[in-house]
Amino acid sequence: MRKVYNWQIGRNASYIYPENRPKKQWAIIFDLNKCISCQTCSLACKTTWTSGKGQEYMFWNNVESKPYGGYPIGWDLGILSKLGPQEWKGNKYTGKTLFEAADKDEKILYHLPEDADWAHPNLGEDEASGMINQGDWIATYPHRIWMFYLPRTCAHCTYPACLSACPRKAIYKREEDGIVLIDQSRCRGYRECVRACPYKKSMFNVETRVSEKCIGCYPKIEKGEMTQCVTNCIGKIRINGFVSTPDNARKDNPMDYLIHYKKIALPYYPQFGLEPNLYYIPPIHVAPSFLEQMFGPKVEKAMGTYINARNDHELQALLVLIGSTEKILHTFKVDEEYAYGYDEQGKEVVKVPITEPKIIRDYHDAKLNAYRQNTP
Repeated sequence: MRKVYNWQIGRNASYIYPENRPKKQWAIIFDLNKCISCQTCSLACKTTWTSGKGQEYMFWNNVESKPYGGYPIGWDLGILSKLGPQEWKGNKYTGKTLFEAADKDEKILYHLPEDADWAHPNLGEDEASGMINQGDWIATYPHRIWMFYLPRTCAHCTYPACLSACPRKAIYKREEDGIVLIDQSRCRGYRECVRACPYKKSMFNVETRVSEKCIGCYPKIEKGEMTQCVTNCIGKIRINGFVSTPDNARKDNPMDYLIHYKKIALPYYPQFGLEPNLYYIPPIHVAPSFLEQMFGPKVEKAMGTYINARNDHELQALLVLIGSTEKILHTFKVDEEYAYGYDEQGKEVVKVPITEPKIIRDYHDAKLNAYRQNTP
């Protein structure tokens, strides 16, 4: 094992290969306060990439209900229970990562679901954390009884477990954008990647006898466009782009601004040690004690920042930009009225009002001789 620096856990960590960061790192941010689990993202992904034989059970993008849902069933509970205590000292993770907790003859601590666990992608859907009593009402945050939706894709990790586990070296991380892919001409279907990935986003095709996974919509990324799951999201909860390391962060990069400057978008089970590139704005109505295990110790601060976004003009403007364009935004700027997004060449690709314009029509339209009024 080599020592690599993992900024998400604030320390050096073990990994089978030496540190080799790409020139740019693909990433997605999800605002969990807006997801309604309409599954439009899941269908957009499936109809684009997984409509072939052997892919019937595959959801490279899925949305599950927390706290009880999971695809495959118990994917997170299985590995968390094996990992044991996950302790933080401030922003530094002092527990073991999955690579550090592995048995002597293994590369990573793993949980392998049963075949039947992949057959129920909607198990636990819309189930709340407890019983709702007669007379209950929403008074304060967080709610006493809660649930939320968790959209998931491959995290295209900086230190991928699937890549480290593959004996055929069929998995590789692209230098130009950090997307993790499987060379199916080299894959022999040993399923070590399926076993190793803690997020269970590497899947085995029983027809072709090779593994498959989310490809980060790299044909669209190469054209400067966001992924299918992002552009088809009707709730406008996602933004796709490139994230920097903290020491190279740019305040005018939308991803860096939300992740490094406002620290409102948090990584996904950072204690696993893979440095995943999925980030979530935590739901403000959910118990922080639950969210801290999923997103790390900065949860309560991130929730407070989000709640007060209406008093932060720049943050409010950037949140309005999310879902406003299919183009990847490399930079953004804000003035009093508008938020602007720019592509890699600095060309303006979107301009949106920070406050939705309001038009109030006269009660009587003299031109049409018509009367208008609001209806109850």
